[in-house]
Amino acid sequence: MTAAINTDKEYQNRLKHFTSLKSKYQATKYNDSSPASLLYLILRKVDLGIELTELEFSWLKEQELFETVEIVCQQQQYKLEELRKLENEFSHLKSQYQVPKFSGAFKNISVILYPILWKFHSGNSLTNSEIEWLKNNGLGGTVALVHKVELERHFFVLKAKYQATKYQGSSINSPLYKILNKLESKQRISTPELEWLSKRELFETAGIFRQQESEKEAHFADLKDKYQAIKHLDLSLSSPLYLILQNINAQNNLSKSEINWLEQQGLSETIAIAQELEQTRDFAALKTKYKATEYQDLSPKSHLYKVLKRLDLSNHLGEQDINFLKKRKLTKTIEIAKEKYANILKFNIESGEVLNESEIEWLKNNGREDIIILAQQKQFAALKRKYGLIDPSLPLEPLYTIMVKLEKKERLDPKLLVQLMEEEQLSPGGKIALAYYRLEAEFYEQEFHRTGHKWHIPTASSYWRKADEPERALKLTNLDLSQIRESNLKSAVSVTRGAAFRDMDNLADAESCAKKAMGYQPESYQPYTLMAAIAHDRGDYAKRDYWHEQAIKCGAKTEDIDDEIKRLIRSTKDDNKRHEAAEYLLKKDSQRYSWVKSYLKKS
Repeated sequence: MTAAINTDKEYQNRLKHFTSLKSKYQATKYNDSSPASLLYLILRKVDLGIELTELEFSWLKEQELFETVEIVCQQQQYKLEELRKLENEFSHLKSQYQVPKFSGAFKNISVILYPILWKFHSGNSLTNSEIEWLKNNGLGGTVALVHKVELERHFFVLKAKYQATKYQGSSINSPLYKILNKLESKQRISTPELEWLSKRELFETAGIFRQQESEKEAHFADLKDKYQAIKHLDLSLSSPLYLILQNINAQNNLSKSEINWLEQQGLSETIAIAQELEQTRDFAALKTKYKATEYQDLSPKSHLYKVLKRLDLSNHLGEQDINFLKKRKLTKTIEIAKEKYANILKFNIESGEVLNESEIEWLKNNGREDIIILAQQKQFAALKRKYGLIDPSLPLEPLYTIMVKLEKKERLDPKLLVQLMEEEQLSPGGKIALAYYRLEAEFYEQEFHRTGHKWHIPTASSYWRKADEPERALKLTNLDLSQIRESNLKSAVSVTRGAAFRDMDNLADAESCAKKAMGYQPESYQPYTLMAAIAHDRGDYAKRDYWHEQAIKCGAKTEDIDDEIKRLIRSTKDDNKRHEAAEYLLKKDSQRYSWVKSYLKKS
């Protein structure tokens, strides 16, 4: 139903259109008014400016529509004449504006070029995009000419504006063009230029300049009064003060050189006004930036200005500043400040910095545990690299806490360290263990210096050895033992000193220390285990066994001696010596020392 209504409406519209065309082209005597008629098609083509074919002309004549034929012929003739006129005008414009002759391909751009040339020829300026189009299509000469004509037009306008039309010249190279441009931008005209105007009787133009100068002088005086610079007596418009005051009035910030000049002239009040205005503008901008515009006070003396300035300089706002913002209900400002500080901390973390305690506390209080986790992950990765932990599957805890403590020079729980070594998460000779031993050595050495308690000496020395720094152990144990009363202490110092000498492959001094220790305390087994270790290093395994037997007689446990032998084998650096020592033990007791077979396989 709807489709039928639409079709009927369309038919009625076409019928009206046909009737209108028949009247327009004097074909009303043609009785057939149906839109399906050939006449309707012909008249539509004519109305659209489409040329008719000979067949169509013949049909019109057969229908005796001679008036229609005459109108169509007149219309087509008019069209041809107008096209010729347009082509002539376009040809003239191309010639006038130095458009070169191009090949047939150039005809494609004539559709754009003609309106551009016509627009400019009619006195309108071209847009930047139109100039670019001319350049991009190789019409640089046209662009140059357009620019020249623009300047000449501008010269003509300036002559009218500044009453210099009696000057006949139109060249933009004329001194007058430069003078008028100065007047337009309110620049000063030099004395020779004024004389040039007078010689050509352009007195009105010179008068305009003098009027401008009077207005500037009055403006200068007003500015001096406004910005408290009246003590400066120079009224010349060439004075630096005039330009400085104009800058202040235009709400421009003064440069350092301008401030220095004002200071030299003693214009401190002017500086204060300029700086207050600058701070007021800065305050307004900061209020907008940090969503604090509901705060009405615009004075830079306001505490809010100091708070926003601190925030803008990426400084963390303290509790006092946050409370100040809360009291004034500047919740959006607080949120921006928090987010900005959180982003600063994230950036610092990405840059390799470590969070301090106050920063961690702030993140916890503000619900930013995500940044704490990020910091831990980043620091854990960095610490693993530092301490030589290459296994990517290592859990964060307890290794992270251990390494953080080491970084802070905090002592560790030795039980935890031993447990991790037993679980093979840490190597006894790894960087974490060495750092732990070093911390312990420093602690006991400091305790010795603090308390004078000499038993800290062998303890610290032992840790220096474990930290792979036997030189520090030797330095610490370089004592006059005659000043020590306790024999057991003398023995302990001698043993640890001898062990340090052994660490440095100085077996002769190591043996000397061991023998002194035996003399100080014959019943202690430790000097004998040291002598056993020295014998092992020399490859004298029978002698080693002898000294171990003496150690057992003095109280050493057999299982401890076996553990000591394992350490000696494990720490032997030379493969051949280790192989030799292992074979010796197997021959001695293959069941008791079966564990050395693994070293034979490695060899």
